[in-house]
Amino acid sequence: MIHENLLLILALFFAMAMLYLLSQRLKISYPILLVIGGLGICFIPGIPKISINPDLVFLIFLPPLLFEAAWYTSWNDFWKWRRSILLLGFGLVLFTSLAVAYFSVFIIPGFTLAMGFLLGGIISPPDAVAATSVLKGVNMPRRGLAILEGESLVNDAASLTVFRFALASVLTGQFVIQEATVDFLTLSIMGVIVGLVIAHILYFVLRYLAKSSNITTPITLIAPYLMYLVAESFEWSGVLAVVSGGLFLSFRSKDFLNYHTRIQATEVWATVGFLLNGFVFILIGLELPVIMGGLEGYSKKEAIQYALIISAIVIVLRLLLVYLAAFLPRLISHRIRTKEKGPGLKLPFAIGWAGMRGVVSLASALAIPLTLENGEAFPHRNLILFITFVVILITLVFQGLTLPLFLKVLKIEEIDEYAPVADQVEAIRLQLAKSSIKYLDKNYDHEMGEHPTIGRIKEQLQRSIDATESSSQEQEKKEKLISVRMLYRRVMLELITHRREGLEKLRKEKKYDDHVIRQLEHNLDLEESRLNKQ
Repeated sequence: MIHENLLLILALFFAMAMLYLLSQRLKISYPILLVIGGLGICFIPGIPKISINPDLVFLIFLPPLLFEAAWYTSWNDFWKWRRSILLLGFGLVLFTSLAVAYFSVFIIPGFTLAMGFLLGGIISPPDAVAATSVLKGVNMPRRGLAILEGESLVNDAASLTVFRFALASVLTGQFVIQEATVDFLTLSIMGVIVGLVIAHILYFVLRYLAKSSNITTPITLIAPYLMYLVAESFEWSGVLAVVSGGLFLSFRSKDFLNYHTRIQATEVWATVGFLLNGFVFILIGLELPVIMGGLEGYSKKEAIQYALIISAIVIVLRLLLVYLAAFLPRLISHRIRTKEKGPGLKLPFAIGWAGMRGVVSLASALAIPLTLENGEAFPHRNLILFITFVVILITLVFQGLTLPLFLKVLKIEEIDEYAPVADQVEAIRLQLAKSSIKYLDKNYDHEMGEHPTIGRIKEQLQRSIDATESSSQEQEKKEKLISVRMLYRRVMLELITHRREGLEKLRKEKKYDDHVIRQLEHNLDLEESRLNKQ
């Protein structure tokens, strides 16, 4: 019954929220706790078995998650570290798929090379959500974070392409390298074109027709599904369509997002991303006992042995390839050695150890069809799912829990010359304040002399400039300025709380319209949001 399934889904979402709150208390990455929590939930008496239609997995989970990743990608960082990102994003996926394919054929009886590539494509991409969640609150050089985030965007597309061709090979029993190469280029190029065409259409609608955040935010939610479905209907790459379209809309977002729409879209996408990621992570724990109960022709001991061996291969291979990607180009190219600082030995280890598997791997595994084209059961499906689940579990829990410990022990220092965030904020504020004074002098010189209120705008900006410039000369004044700003922020937050309480009293008196009070509350929310980001 639909109401029973809906109640179960809502209960899982509530369990996700509680586990997330617990993860904050315990200071553990929430994906780790969700997986463990899912395992615990499945042993509760009376809990129904969870099963998902494989055809819906890609459609429901992947488009928005890929779109969100593309939307928040830093193009500057991506382009700066493009060599490392592309080497890991494509090279690591290819070598991992090859290694897993041949090792799995060697150790698993009855496993074909096509099934090995299918398994390799599934477990090759690390998960950026898990890595960034684990890395919160620990020191990780900017280069490492940029490479991990950029790699995730590239390797998702690469691994899903490997998965697609391997799955087609298993289903049809045919694989011709020349045809596969042509098909790969066709589906990749046309997928990108579809994504860009739809993104341009949506850009026109968002910029010139959609003038309200009430319609702009829903369109951004619809966009990844639209790109994915159109590309897949032509049998082109829906994944690349979503990634390319998301990158374009993100790059041009300043043209159609105002302050209100930007705040709303950010909050909505943060919620959607958390719910989808969290649901997938909790599914890992919920599905594992179900998969173990359906292993065909293999004992649990054999399945666990296969999964542990392949997990070890995946972890060790990533460490080796990360070091190769970091140092081999430097050995070959003198230009790279002179232009780019060496990564050292610690940073590649941290990047390699951060290769936790997650959402994309699980979605790919669950998307394996139940039957072949002739109606027969898909061979070794549950074994592939079980190995995938164990790889995710080991990399997520074992590596996820030990990565912060390694980073604390290694004490990796910033390799590249990045100014501290606080100094960058001060420099930008100073530049904007000087630019604003020039603008006032040029456009409102007469008004500033005639109206004291307008003149005080310039005075406030000038005081800010004087304080910032003097603070850069003397450390004592700089510390005093920071102290004053902290006091200013605290006072302003207290005033916001006081005004919000005043609005609540006015609401109870029923003298003013509710929509007027709500608008004023929204203005206070924006002001509080600005202060909390300082």
